[in-house]
Amino acid sequence: MANLERNDSRTIRGQLFKQRIPKLGYYFIVTDTKETEQNYMLGLRDSIPKELQGKIVIKVCEAKTVELVSEAINMASLQPQYGEPWIVFDRDQVKDFDRIISTALKNGINVGWSNPCIEIWFNTYFGSMPAYQNSMSCCSGFAQKFAQVTGQKYDKADKAIYQKLCRYGDEQQAINIAQRKLDEHTRDGTNEPSKMCPCTTVHVLIEEIAKKVTPLH
Repeated sequence: MANLERNDSRTIRGQLFKQRIPKLGYYFIVTDTKETEQNYMLGLRDSIPKELQGKIVIKVCEAKTVELVSEAINMASLQPQYGEPWIVFDRDQVKDFDRIISTALKNGINVGWSNPCIEIWFNTYFGSMPAYQNSMSCCSGFAQKFAQVTGQKYDKADKAIYQKLCRYGDEQQAINIAQRKLDEHTRDGTNEPSKMCPCTTVHVLIEEIAKKVTPLH
C-alpha cells in the first residue's frame, strides 16, 4: 500500500510539473541594459494575446554584459522549464563580442545580437537597414527616421517602443530585411558577428515567437 501511495504521489507531481510548462514555450531573455533592449522585449511579452499568455511565457531580466552567458546558463540549469534561453545585446563598445556569442552558442544559449546596436534592428521596421558603422550614427539616424515616421521624438527609455514599432512599421518586413542582410554577409564569407555590420539576429527570436502566436489568434 505504501509503495502504491508513493507511486501515486510521483505521478501527481509529474502531472503538475507538465501542467506548469507552457505548451508554446518558456522564453528566458537576458539583456545587458535596463532600457532599450529590455523595454523592447517587455513590450514583446506584453503583446502576447491574453488567451495565449499561459501557453507561451516570456521572462526578461538584466545582467552585466560579461555575465550574460553565465546568467542565462544559471537560470536554464536552475529552472529547466525555461526551455528557450536567450541573450540579447549590442556590439557597441563590447570588446569580447564574438567570444560572448560563441560561448553562448556552445552552451546551448540562443543569441540575439545587433551590430552596431539595437536601433539597426528597429530601423528595419521602417523598411531599411542603413549601413551605419557605429552606435552613435545608428542611434542618430534612427532617431531622425523615427521622428519622420511617427511624429514623435525617439527616447531610448521608451517603454512603449515595441508597440510603436509595430504600429507605425511592419514587423514581417523587418524580419525579411534582417534575414536578407544576414544571408548576404554569410554568402560573402563573413562569419564573425563583429565584422557583420550592419546586421542583427534579433529577428530570429521575434520570428520564432510570431510563428507560434500569429496562427492562433
